[in-house]
This record gives sequence, C-alpha cells and structure tokens, in this order.
Amino acid sequence: MRGFLYGIALQWKLDMRSKSLLVACYIVPLIFFLLMGGIFTSVMPEMENTLIQSMIVMSVSMGAFIGMPPSLIETYGSDIKKMYKANGVPVYLGLITTLISAFLHLLLTGIAIVMLAPILFDATLPSDLPAFFLALAIYILVSLSIGSVLGLTIKSQAKLTMVAQLVFLPSIMLSGILFPGSLLPDGLEKIGRIFPAPWGFKLMLNHGFCYDNLWYMALLFIVAVIVCGIAVKKQAKN
Repeated sequence: MRGFLYGIALQWKLDMRSKSLLVACYIVPLIFFLLMGGIFTSVMPEMENTLIQSMIVMSVSMGAFIGMPPSLIETYGSDIKKMYKANGVPVYLGLITTLISAFLHLLLTGIAIVMLAPILFDATLPSDLPAFFLALAIYILVSLSIGSVLGLTIKSQAKLTMVAQLVFLPSIMLSGILFPGSLLPDGLEKIGRIFPAPWGFKLMLNHGFCYDNLWYMALLFIVAVIVCGIAVKKQAKN
C-alpha cells in the first residue's frame, strides 16, 4: 500500500510538471470559463441554470482527451516501463496512478468552477450537491477511461494529438452545452450521443441523476476497461 501511495504521489508530481496536462486541465478550461461565462449568461440569461455543468463538461473533456493521454505515452513509451519490469512492479500500475492523478486534477478544476461561477456570473448552484458531485465523479471516470484508450493504443504523439482533437471537438460541439441540442440536425444530434459529454451534462443537471442518463456511461466505461486491459497486457509482453 505504501508503494502504491508513493506511486500516486510521484505521478502527481510528474503531472504538475507536464505542460500539456497543466494547460489542458487547468489553464485553458479556466480561461475559457472566465471569458465565456459572462458572454453566455449575457446572451442567454437562462444559461445561469446550467453554466456550471456546461463549463465542467468542457473542462473534463479537454483534460481527459487532450491532457491525460500524453502522460500514458510518456509512461509506456519510455524507460519508465522498463523500470517497472526490472523492479517487479505490475505494468498496469502506471495506468492506475495516471488515472487517479488526472481524476484529482479534474476534480479540483470542477470544484473551482462550482465555487467561482455563482460569485462571478450569478450561476445557480446544483440543488443536490452530493448527487451532483457523484455525477461529476462518474463523468470524470468515464471520460478518463476513454482518454486511457487513446493513450494506450496510439503510440505516436503527433497522431494522438490529431485523434484527441477529433474526439474532443465533436464531443463539445454536439453535446448541447454551448446551445440546445434540439437546434442541431437530427443526424448530428445522434452522432453527439456517441460521446460521453451529453450524457454527463444531463447527469449533472438537477434531477438528472437517473438510470436513463447512467446506462450509456456504464456501457462506455465497461468497453473502455476491456480495451485498456487488452492494451496493458500487450504492453507487458512487449
């Protein structure tokens, strides 16, 4: 247990030094929140009721799809994996510590948005905070599981950047956080449902924590876990 906690602490320190993770998990999401929060609430005053959820979906998606996968490439595409094997450390530990560290980073960003949005933009706090934070934790975990698939299956940093953008941009544009999903053509709205963002957004809304918004998130997570398990086994053999 002590070694496991040391691994998490070490990964946290490495992530704090990672420019891509800091930019994707903190700097860009918070700047977007500070700049666009006032614009959204001015143009669409009713968005005060969903501003927190919308900004969190954007922040988590960016951190999970763009910020976290490069850390996995650094771990499994460098001498760190060789050090794991040489010292008898399970190869999957790198994935678990990266996931936990990224989860904590994204959770801190979400808490910052929850605290600042009512003060800066008169945003409405969720009526049931325990249910909201549970929904937030689920959404972060599902998003990170998909980001893990990207980081474990794509070995080229350049290719990863391109694929991550292809996942991130539709996830945000078609999720309904920037404008109501009903304004989208039916085909695009259905494509948007492939990604976890619209489901996570609905899950975090007041009275949105229900089976109808949970089942697809659970399905995505199970599939991602299976793919990650296969990818980690291949990493252990190589």
